[in-house]
Amino acid sequence: MRTATHTAGTNADRPAHGALAAGAAASAPHTQAQTVATLRAGDQVDAVFACTRKERLIARSGSPYLTIELRDATGALRARAFEQADVLAGRFQRGELVRARGRVVRFRDELQIELREIASAGGDADADPTRFLPTSYRDRDELEGFLEHLAREVYDQQLAALLESLLGDPRLREQMRIAPCSLPGGHHGYLGGLLEHTVAVTTIALELCSLHPRLDRDLLLCAAIVHDLGKTREFTYGAEIARSREGRLIGHVQLGLRVIAEHVPSALHDERRLALEHCVMLHHGPEPSSGQRFATAEALALYRLNALDASLKGALEHGQASLQPCR
Repeated sequence: MRTATHTAGTNADRPAHGALAAGAAASAPHTQAQTVATLRAGDQVDAVFACTRKERLIARSGSPYLTIELRDATGALRARAFEQADVLAGRFQRGELVRARGRVVRFRDELQIELREIASAGGDADADPTRFLPTSYRDRDELEGFLEHLAREVYDQQLAALLESLLGDPRLREQMRIAPCSLPGGHHGYLGGLLEHTVAVTTIALELCSLHPRLDRDLLLCAAIVHDLGKTREFTYGAEIARSREGRLIGHVQLGLRVIAEHVPSALHDERRLALEHCVMLHHGPEPSSGQRFATAEALALYRLNALDASLKGALEHGQASLQPCR
């Protein structure tokens, strides 16, 4: 929580209550989940939101108050708490899902919530992070179907057995459905982004193999499917998508190698496994400081295909194409 001294309005600057009393009284209890987009002046609010901003400010009278940003998939709304600000501040943190109770008022031509209560929504039945985070527009069931089809294009029995183990892990499959490729603002920075990116890179890899038949088709396809699996452990999901402790300290490449290691079948020969791990380790390019270099055409191809899809997606989403490999 950030503490700041800020000159704000006195009680006279607060939204007037009298003009809204009739509207508030007329508002019927909500029978379905309230969202930012559906709130109107006078509505009584009792709902779960993502808290994406939290500040303790000081009014001209010297009294502390809280200003908060509440967000869901439909938008964001400011909320303020004038009574018992410090008590309420201790009940939640920025980045959490919170249950907010209060009334919608109009202040300086903008809607906001005048809070009566606010606290962490941990354990609340409505506190599902996926309701509050950006999500892929692509149908994830359809993307999973494409991924399964692409996995069946790997005919090498050793690599096919690895993919069968990975895709047969229910917990990992669910993580793959949810995980983004980056924080919001980066390429595929939304729930389902990993699945979307993986399908795209593998599809392009399949086409590339028909143009360059000397490529080890099975190795490249398998590497494309598994190259970003570490992203299933790189992020946490609450009010916002954030990096996990593992993600910050180790990074998704090493995490991905761990995921693969947990599913490697005994039949996978050491040389085959090494070639696959080499592709995964270099899919963002070589690290000159470590002396790493591309040892196979497949590793080079995966690096280029990964950067191609990530850069194009970034250009389409944000209007700029990066000339550097996307992470």
